Amino acid sequence: MMVLLSFDIEEFDMPLEYKGEIPFEEQLAISRSGLQQILALLNKHKAKATFFSTVVFAENNKDLIEQLLSEGHELASHTWIHSKFEIDDLKKSRERLAELFSTEVTGLRMPRMMKVDEKEVEKAGYSYNSSVNPTFLPGRYNNLKVSRTYFKEGNVLQIPASVSPNFRIPLFWLSFHNFPLSFYKKLSKDVLNKDHYLNIYFHPWEFAEIRQEKFKLPDFTTKNTGKAMIERFDEFLEYLKQKKFKFGTFQEFQKSIQ
Repeated sequence: MMVLLSFDIEEFDMPLEYKGEIPFEEQLAISRSGLQQILALLNKHKAKATFFSTVVFAENNKDLIEQLLSEGHELASHTWIHSKFEIDDLKKSRERLAELFSTEVTGLRMPRMMKVDEKEVEKAGYSYNSSVNPTFLPGRYNNLKVSRTYFKEGNVLQIPASVSPNFRIPLFWLSFHNFPLSFYKKLSKDVLNKDHYLNIYFHPWEFAEIRQEKFKLPDFTTKNTGKAMIERFDEFLEYLKQKKFKFGTFQEFQKSIQ
């Protein structure tokens, strides 16, 4: 049973969605400090993870990308920049990240889980894509007809984010913040028992202090962030370890099912 921890490492531009204010330098600084917290927690628990990075974040934080690679984590693409997307960014971002860090970049996650033409993903050279949350999220997407578990589309392996076997309750970052941790643990265990793997994703800014009025973020996004998030995530990793679940990268998972 494999736990696929992943982190979308990007410029913290979420305040702009809510008409808040945040300079570009601060977007980078918040994500950087959060990523440092994440790497420390993963190192403490000897847990492997996959990091989906924008090129812009990676170019501005080369030392942290080099650190995560040296610690056995995987680097994948989150396209070029978080705030806008062009189809050419698929190939350009994969090649740029591979060139910058001399690593094989085989995976993609689209910013905000947006839809993308799978033929273009394959053409850009990816072997897997984890850009769909197979649930209903009002105002965002309705993916209730998408398979809960991994499937092939052309030559690309689709690895949807995990949802519960019953009612498709999503286990993404918002659930982690807003559900009681005991309930989140139960859902995670249910998924692992049913699917034999768990695919959950988070962001560096969740581990940083972001409760600022100027950001204008709704309470459900900022609940249990910063210090509270670090403590909850620490406890969650300890729980998974005690249950003897194995942590793996997406590349390792892909090899294990082929």
